[in-house]
Amino acid sequence: MDRRRSLKALMFGTISTGVLIDACKSDKEKIIATATPTPATGFNRMAEEAKHEKTITDMPAFFTPQEMATITLLGDIIIPKDGVSGSASDAKVPDFIAFIVNDKPELQTPMRGGLRWLDMECLSRYGNAFTDCTNKQQMEMVDDIAYPKKVKPGMQPGVNFFSLMRNLTATGFYTTQIGLDDVGYMGNTITEWNGVPDDVLKQYGLAYTDKELKECASYS
Repeated sequence: MDRRRSLKALMFGTISTGVLIDACKSDKEKIIATATPTPATGFNRMAEEAKHEKTITDMPAFFTPQEMATITLLGDIIIPKDGVSGSASDAKVPDFIAFIVNDKPELQTPMRGGLRWLDMECLSRYGNAFTDCTNKQQMEMVDDIAYPKKVKPGMQPGVNFFSLMRNLTATGFYTTQIGLDDVGYMGNTITEWNGVPDDVLKQYGLAYTDKELKECASYS
């Protein structure tokens, strides 16, 4: 199964909907009609948005280095590097997740609890934390928690955590330039329009005037 292709379909369907919708909510505050680039990202931000972003960025890190290592590894399992684009860590998804849990504190307990559950399950099975397991063991563990409809007894906490991790990873990845390139998103681009095709004009009994042909249409 092509995980990247599945994630693309889910991303523009149901996956990450909660995160994306929440990010679009308005608190109905007065909007300042000026926007300046935020130094950290280069993106245009309203003044209050830039202030909020700086507040979150300046907060102490929530995750420990070990937790970040696990998040990085899981992210690259969910979206590995392929021939089209880089991996989740190449797109700095771990940094995105670290930012999000400070911005949305309600995610801190589910994330930390899930990371703890994952390590305890791996210690019970393999005698090592997730990051210290072999690749084969890591994939066995992920396979047991990656499919909500095939959950095994006792695995529901892991399934819940992995679903959250997958949603955050997909959201972080597909809102970066690497992710946009991966799905072929072009955005607003300049295109060349050569006018309505002649057969369509004839179908409706229409035709360009000489003036229109000279000034508005250019057939190549």
